Amino acid sequence: MGSEASGNGLVQIPSRYSVQETIDRLDRLLHERGVVVFARIDFGADAAKAGLTMRPQQLLIFGNPKAGTPLMQAIPTSGIDLPLKALAWEDAEGKAWLAYNAPDYIVKRHGLAPKLATNLAAPIKILEAAAA
Repeated sequence: MGSEASGNGLVQIPSRYSVQETIDRLDRLLHERGVVVFARIDFGADAAKAGLTMRPQQLLIFGNPKAGTPLMQAIPTSGIDLPLKALAWEDAEGKAWLAYNAPDYIVKRHGLAPKLATNLAAPIKILEAAAA
């Protein structure tokens, strides 16, 4: 379903739902699985408050300390990419998309042991389900 853009580690998947619905679904699915949702940022609403317009765009910041802490213990700079983030946005044709960093990209970027990618992979099925 997803496609990793060459070299930048960003996975982008189409969503069957609006930006709002996609992030609502993701939030619900994460909570159901005991994943901590740290923050939700509505860029479109923030733009409107500043007198600007933009298509819908929201960011969800989430994670599991049991999964992320070992990465930050091994390489503290990995904390710049943790907790995990998912961005939903609407393109010019009105289609919603969901994007996230590929686990292998985060591991490679910080020089982490390859086995630590499994710590980051669990939410992928949740992300895909939120958009499907």
